[in-house]
Amino acid sequence: MRQIETKGGKRWRCIKSIEATKQGREAREAFGRQMSAINKAEAESKARLVLNIEK
Repeated sequence: MRQIETKGGKRWRCIKSIEATKQGREAREAFGRQMSAINKAEAESKARLVLNIEK
């Protein structure tokens, strides 16, 4: 993670995300979709674990 200055103030950004922005809009959007899919799968997995524990 690296702190960068944006129009809205300082923000923490993943180094891979920063590198994707340097490759152009399509690369950045593809990276964002990939990370969103990974985060969603992880959240669903954690939710299934919690639900199984409660039963």
